[in-house]
Amino acid sequence: MDKTKLKSRVILCSLLVILVVIWQFLSEKGMINQMFFSSPKAVWQDLKEMFGSGYIFPHLKVTLCAAFLGLFYGIVFGTLTAFLVGNNKVLINILEPVFVGIHGLPLLALGPLFVVWFGIGMKSKIFMATINVFFLVFFNVYAGVKDVDVQLINTLKLMRASKLQIMLKVIMPSCIPWLIASLKAGVGAAVLGAIVGEYLGASAGLGWIIQTAGGYYNITRVIACVLVLMVIMFILDAIVKKIDKSVLKWRPSVDKS
Repeated sequence: MDKTKLKSRVILCSLLVILVVIWQFLSEKGMINQMFFSSPKAVWQDLKEMFGSGYIFPHLKVTLCAAFLGLFYGIVFGTLTAFLVGNNKVLINILEPVFVGIHGLPLLALGPLFVVWFGIGMKSKIFMATINVFFLVFFNVYAGVKDVDVQLINTLKLMRASKLQIMLKVIMPSCIPWLIASLKAGVGAAVLGAIVGEYLGASAGLGWIIQTAGGYYNITRVIACVLVLMVIMFILDAIVKKIDKSVLKWRPSVDKS
């Protein structure tokens, strides 16, 4: 780790500690209403209770399963669709306005339809996560397809390369950076889709815990679950960055001098 990153992390950790100390002080002195803001001590106790009793683990499993399946399906279908329509002007002229329109809709607006179609079980959550990831991946990979050097493709055609060879040897490798970029945003989109699905109709999952706790004004549990989600996102982001570095080693590094 270089000095700049280390310094940034030390500053971030220091700010978080200061924020927690101020929050706890204001709570103890009654300067903020604990019914609405809780306190770090209460949140910590709730986290220990949920993890110590094992209560949270089945809910974590439900949310992560829905998110990962949605991420997988979204990446697969988004990538395949982008490759299929990327060089077909007729198809892209038909599908692009439809995709833009659907992608612009709030997920909460589509959620009730998915719940009606697929029920309140795992299917609706997976579908919401998939839809949320699909458009991110599609538009990123499609941009990658359009960014491929046309002269290179024309040269390969003159050399009698088949469409499959051009796809496998030129287009797909060129789209890897775009796919990795969409993966970074797609992880968060998948978790968001799963959580929204649990909000709208579920009997398990972190979103269900948050929704239920909020209904009973249990702000401590809401904050505790939000912190768990933040830690999950931090871990997933670190994993994606590792994948980015390992898969795209060929990229030139930025000269810091």
